[in-house]
Amino acid sequence: MKPAPNALLLNIMLLAGVAGLSCASLMWGETRVMCAHALADLLAGRHGAGAVIVGQLRLPRTLLAVMVGGTLGLSGAVLQGYLRNPLADPGILGVSGGAALGAVSVFYTGLMQVSIAALPLGGLTGALCAVVVLMGLVGRGGTLVLLLAGAALSSFAAALTALVLNLVPSPYASFEIMHWLMGSLTDRTFAHVWICLPGVACGTLLMLSAGRALDALTLGEDVAESLGFRLHGAWGIQTRIVLGAAVAVGSCVAVSGAIGFVGLVVPHLLRPLVGYQPSRLLVPSFLGGSMLLLLADMVVRAVTVGPELQLGVLTALVGAPVFLARVIMLKRTVP
Repeated sequence: MKPAPNALLLNIMLLAGVAGLSCASLMWGETRVMCAHALADLLAGRHGAGAVIVGQLRLPRTLLAVMVGGTLGLSGAVLQGYLRNPLADPGILGVSGGAALGAVSVFYTGLMQVSIAALPLGGLTGALCAVVVLMGLVGRGGTLVLLLAGAALSSFAAALTALVLNLVPSPYASFEIMHWLMGSLTDRTFAHVWICLPGVACGTLLMLSAGRALDALTLGEDVAESLGFRLHGAWGIQTRIVLGAAVAVGSCVAVSGAIGFVGLVVPHLLRPLVGYQPSRLLVPSFLGGSMLLLLADMVVRAVTVGPELQLGVLTALVGAPVFLARVIMLKRTVP
């Protein structure tokens, strides 16, 4: 199915927005640098001040903002389409909680001292364990089983995370854990990018492959199956969606911490622009999520009073009012 002209135009505009904000993100910071010269030095292997600032600090942060924001937006759109639930978001699977638990365990055991990659690897390990448990719980069950399994897994992971926080002997370690849980892209390097990239790439491809099935599901599961879409089973639509969203979101949470409301708000803002067809919402949601997180990260860097504001705090402060405004608008349209 070819995208409608308005959907294609929307994708082009959003892609241009992502490119513009990415360039602005590379130039944005306390130190003014000429982005073009810095990138030229970087590609030529010259280690000037601008090349170091852009290549080692701003470029990894910008790439992660695109990947994390895009993954959260896409996951929200896919899960809302599959579950036919406008309140569904990536956190509903419990994988975010698993990634948080894995990262917190790294803090608790002191493995942070071993390597800079220990924290994201611990978060990724927790996310993958959560994926295995979730897939085992869901099996061939339907959407209700998925919702219940995700809720149970999320609650259990949150309880274990609270237990670890309670047992941490050092107040400094507790502060570091809480700081990480609020979500941030500060001080991220290319090591974090390479840890995040494989899961994001594989998960995104799996979720995008379910686009046509999501359109069919708007007519009901029986109609979708009659049209030839296999919903359950070893490699059914549910498996692809759950596995794709879990792997991609888990990889992102492992490097950025918990960043909320992106996957919930972005699909709601863009859905009226694509004609309420789930497959046409997927790519715009990825691009819209990237734009939102790039912009939020630039705002975080612009606030210079006191310590740097955590990215997850800002997205919650902005996302919650936007979502409430959307709820009020929908309420007025209901007779």
